[in-house]
Amino acid sequence: MRTPVSLLSLAALLVASCQAKLSIKAGKATISGADATVTHTVNLEPSKTAQLKLAADETFKMVFTVFDDEKNVDVMPHQAFLRFWDEQTEDEGIVPVKVARDGKARFSMNIRKPPIGLPPTTGDPLKVSLILGSFTYEGAVMPLFDITLPPSGSVPPHPDEASYHPQPEIFHTFRPDQKLPPKPISFVFAAYTLAPWLVLIGFLAKLPISLTPTTKTIPFITCLAAFEGLLIWYWVDLYLGQVLTYGAALGLLTVVAGKRALSA
Repeated sequence: MRTPVSLLSLAALLVASCQAKLSIKAGKATISGADATVTHTVNLEPSKTAQLKLAADETFKMVFTVFDDEKNVDVMPHQAFLRFWDEQTEDEGIVPVKVARDGKARFSMNIRKPPIGLPPTTGDPLKVSLILGSFTYEGAVMPLFDITLPPSGSVPPHPDEASYHPQPEIFHTFRPDQKLPPKPISFVFAAYTLAPWLVLIGFLAKLPISLTPTTKTIPFITCLAAFEGLLIWYWVDLYLGQVLTYGAALGLLTVVAGKRALSA
C-alpha cells in the first residue's frame, strides 16, 4: 500500500514545525524611579547579559516579543517564566510571564510588592533567564540579564512556629500501686465474712430438721455455693461487668433450683 504524497508532505511539515525554535525580539528593560521617570534602559539580547540594579523605591519593567526563529513569525508560547537564581546561596525562584496572542509579553516588578516566586535576596546579583515552553515549537532557555535587588527583610515568625520547636520532655506520673493491708487484718475480715456460715451451721445443728441431700435440694445448694465462689473470684480477678453477667445467669439457675427444692 502506497502512502499518498499529501500525507507525506503533511507529516514533513509537522516535523519541521516541531523542530522550529522560539526566540525573542524587541526586548527592552527599563528602570523607573518613584516619580515614574525612566532612569535606566537596556536592550535585551540573548547573546548579551546586561547588568541591572534596582533600588527599593524603583520599578522594573520588561517587554519583548516571542517569535518563530525559522519563519520569523510572532507566536504565543504555552508557557513563559522568568527564573531568578542566586549563585551564592543557590536559591531560585520561578515567576510566570503573561504573553499575548500576538507574542508580546510584559513584566513589571516593584520591590515594595515583590512577586511571590522571587527568592530571598542578599545584595548579590540574581541571574535572570527566560524559559519558553510550547507543544508546537522547541522550548528555549535564554539568559537575559543580572539584576541586583535590595536585601530582603527577615520573615516575621509564624504564630504557630513555636509549636514546631523541640518541646520539653514529657514525664508521665503513674498512680502508685495499691497497698495491701497487713495479713492479720485480712484474716480478721475474712473470718468476719465467713461468720454467717458458722452461725447458720450452728442453728441447723440445733433445729429438728433433716438435712439429708436429695436430687431436688442438691442443685439449689450448689447454686448457693457457686454464688460464694463468684464473690471470691470477683475479689481476686473479675471486673464488675463480668460479675453482673455471670451473676445474672447464675441467679436464673438459682431461682429454678430453689423452686424445685421448695416442692420437695
